[in-house]
Amino acid sequence: MANCVLAYSGGLDTSVILGWLKDEGYDVHAVYVDLGQPCEDRQAILEKAERIGAASARIVDAREELCRDFAFPLLQWQAKYEGLYLLGTSIARPLISKKCLEVARQVGARSYAHGATGKGNDQCRFQLAAQALDPTIEVIAPWRIERFRRQFPGRREMIDYCEKKNIPVKATAEKPYSSDENCLHISYEAGKLEDLEVNGIELVEFGMTVSPQEAPDEVEEVTVGFQAGEPVSVNGRNLSAFGIVQALNEVGGRNGIGRIDMVENRFVGMKSRGVYEAPGMTVLYTAHHSLEQITMDRDLMHLRDRLAPEVAEMVYYGFWYHPKMDALRAFIRQAQQPVTGQVRLKLYKGNIMVDRRASPNSLYDAALATMEAGGDYNQTDAEGFLRIQSLPIRVHAKIHPRRF
Repeated sequence: MANCVLAYSGGLDTSVILGWLKDEGYDVHAVYVDLGQPCEDRQAILEKAERIGAASARIVDAREELCRDFAFPLLQWQAKYEGLYLLGTSIARPLISKKCLEVARQVGARSYAHGATGKGNDQCRFQLAAQALDPTIEVIAPWRIERFRRQFPGRREMIDYCEKKNIPVKATAEKPYSSDENCLHISYEAGKLEDLEVNGIELVEFGMTVSPQEAPDEVEEVTVGFQAGEPVSVNGRNLSAFGIVQALNEVGGRNGIGRIDMVENRFVGMKSRGVYEAPGMTVLYTAHHSLEQITMDRDLMHLRDRLAPEVAEMVYYGFWYHPKMDALRAFIRQAQQPVTGQVRLKLYKGNIMVDRRASPNSLYDAALATMEAGGDYNQTDAEGFLRIQSLPIRVHAKIHPRRF
């Protein structure tokens, strides 16, 4: 029998796929990549895979790697897909593929299976990452295989299959929405969320955040420290990358921070509606950007800001392992060298307010910026500066006078 590695979540889809792959003649090695999913029983997930008949089932701890090597570089870019989405699911997929292929190498598997559908973005992220890491790997996506779709045209058939195979599942045929979680965020989509008349924020039972209305009536302060653009401390305590995300998830979550409802453009061409919560990363994005405002050179920051949407798009589409991304990551490491210091924020009922920022590399000079007299800035110099700046438009205006 051929060996196959399956990215296994323990949910209905990947449980059915595990059984189906066995029926197809594969020895299936189930890999649960631990990304800090806050609401899952890891031991129960392993036991389920073994009960279904996996040749092996294992947990791979990738929590620190996800935060340090994947999420924090995006933070340095201030990357948000279509201006809102912090890419919590998108950036996890290339890491899942990496970990699954490491297991495939260990067990001698030449096939890698995942449970993403043929309509979504995740199929792109899983496959593009896998083939960038190992161009010889066979990627099995059952939802893109016609005989699989004929066997399982709907959730009812999948549940019936599980009952017949004695596969324990909690799913029902009617789901209000589906969710995907890791330590960075939880995403919610499909089901009733496909109806734009439904209020997504009111429908979803959020797992990481309280509603702003239920948040405390007092402001909570939190201080985040950075070194060369990477978060290193919370409230003066040095923590690991995962520890920082965990701590800020708790602080942001209890203050109702980080909920969004958006309609986004999928890579495959359709629009889809998603609801997200990312309390810790939302706090980090605000703190990081506030520190950049005093430490980054103007033109360097503006260049970064022009490139950031392209970085977000590449991650959203699945091109994390790409020569262009390698070059962009080298650029941002250099650009972030001066971004060192601390930012104190005030959190209140879903809002984040910057209270204080300080850095040994601050470019802010109060003597230059002041509206009062004094300082090294000679306002008379602005006359010549503007004469030079206006030269091209003055010449153009003489030849092509504007009507007004």
